[in-house]
Amino acid sequence: MRVLQLIDSLEAGGAERMAVNYANALANKIVFSGLVTTRKEGVLKNQIDKKVTYLFLKRTRKIDFKAVIVLRRYIRDNKIDIIHAHSSSFFIAVLVKFTFPKIKIIWHDHYGTRPKQTKKENRILIFLSAFFSAIFVVNFQLEKWNKENMNCHTVTFIPNFATSQSILNETKLIGIDGKRIVFLANLKNPKNHILILKAFKDLNLKDFGWTLHLIGKDYFDSYSKMLKNFIQSSSLHNDIHLYDSKSDIKYILSQASIGVLASTEEGFPVTLLEYGLENLAVLSTNVGYCEVIIENDFSGLLFDPHSVYEVKEQLIKLVTNVSLRSKLADNLKKSVYKNYSEEVVIEKLILSYKKHI
Repeated sequence: MRVLQLIDSLEAGGAERMAVNYANALANKIVFSGLVTTRKEGVLKNQIDKKVTYLFLKRTRKIDFKAVIVLRRYIRDNKIDIIHAHSSSFFIAVLVKFTFPKIKIIWHDHYGTRPKQTKKENRILIFLSAFFSAIFVVNFQLEKWNKENMNCHTVTFIPNFATSQSILNETKLIGIDGKRIVFLANLKNPKNHILILKAFKDLNLKDFGWTLHLIGKDYFDSYSKMLKNFIQSSSLHNDIHLYDSKSDIKYILSQASIGVLASTEEGFPVTLLEYGLENLAVLSTNVGYCEVIIENDFSGLLFDPHSVYEVKEQLIKLVTNVSLRSKLADNLKKSVYKNYSEEVVIEKLILSYKKHI
């Protein structure tokens, strides 16, 4: 079996991390595992295993014939059976298929907001889905939407998985050991950072020695400016810290006690699995697949991302109760190893591949 993971960038997003995780894991399981990024490299490039055959297309336009030719040559030279196209990379995958009809495309939908979109917003995707051999999805809402709307009706749920591998130990978090809260998400909608910032302020957590650490790409746009203005106007610049994209996530999480996620929309957040592997107590939004990963009051605490009151009520439980944090963290770690380990997910992935070769 010879499989290529296709992704448009290697910035630290959920789909991007999964493309790298799949490529790395498959390198030890199948004859050939490749990874191609089309538009942009990023911090995740440093996490690609040496056994993975890597290519950067340097695509500059939506229809970039040079990039299509280079990708086609890579597929031909490496005798690829399957293009596993993640998120928006489906477009160039289909362009290649026009010139190389025997190649199989499996498209992976990671976009948690899609079920709330119209068919018109996805008309190109829906039209081109006729060229897919199968669709993988990361939660049950996406499974339902794809079955009802796409021109490919072979739709399979494949859970995400996280790895605890790390190369670097360089980012030192400010603050007191045992009193650090980490929020791992790029600074953009629908990640809803402001909800956690407001809860941190309203609960006066800085007065109890707690600090909040935002790890994720800063796009220096209006969303980023809004967060920074809130921090400054609330005099929290010594207590809430922004770090931008980082490669040493395992090391960063090892310094925290609580991990939070506040999105108003989610697919299947790898972040929650990463929190679990590093034994953090988790406070999570209840959207997308989050409420399946996190069992409320057993492996974490859930809240409605539109309720400031609810998030404050749950957050205060965690910061004031060490034994609760320990219990939730232990239960989540066990659940991640049992249900979302690399071995379990890759076995299911390979079985799904075999159906389409």
